[in-house]
Amino acid sequence: MRGLLAGGALSLLLASQAVAADLVARVDGGAEIARLEVADGDGWCVVWNHSVQGFEVQDCYENRGGRMVLVRSHQPDFAAGLGHIPGRGRQVTDGEGGYWILEIDEPVPGDAYTLRAGSAAVDHRLRTQSREVSLSAVAARRAVRIALE
Repeated sequence: MRGLLAGGALSLLLASQAVAADLVARVDGGAEIARLEVADGDGWCVVWNHSVQGFEVQDCYENRGGRMVLVRSHQPDFAAGLGHIPGRGRQVTDGEGGYWILEIDEPVPGDAYTLRAGSAAVDHRLRTQSREVSLSAVAARRAVRIALE
């Protein structure tokens, strides 16, 4: 009986550590332009079209216990501004001429960062498994703060 109680208490403790959070984008630190729920262990990507080559680039994150963690990046080419930094993740082929950088596993300081949303051609977007929101459609060339709250 004691083992059952201890096991139940452990299950309750582990369940209480799962932290659902909202991924929130605010333009110029003020008006909210996107809010996406992200369960603990789930992820999202910031996706955009490379400004010179036009192909899609992805930086992908996870909610790990309520913390924003950069986990991987997809880069279809070694174009301007792209590339793997040795010692920061592991580069593997994507089988289509590009590459993934896996196992980056870098916590984002303060669980937030600011990017300048690109033009409609660049089209910075937030993508989850079920939804995609264009930041550029509402905030092109403006500072957008992306935070896990």
